[in-house]
Amino acid sequence: MVEEFDSSRVICHLDALLTQRELSLTELSKRVGVTLANLSVLKNNRAKAVRYSTLIALCEVLDCQPGDLFTVERRPG
Repeated sequence: MVEEFDSSRVICHLDALLTQRELSLTELSKRVGVTLANLSVLKNNRAKAVRYSTLIALCEVLDCQPGDLFTVERRPG
């Protein structure tokens, strides 16, 4: 997810986590119970929001913490 604000943006690292765990987006969709389309939006940094229930499910399936999924990148300035 890349949600832009004046001085920073949120970046989703779902693609990297999937690669590290050798897991496809389709398989993740089945395990998490979120549509492939919605996960694709998240993976491609086009999401505007994430439900806590989705975040918890992703963390459980991927065995990670929210900070592994998202980072905030500050803009120079």
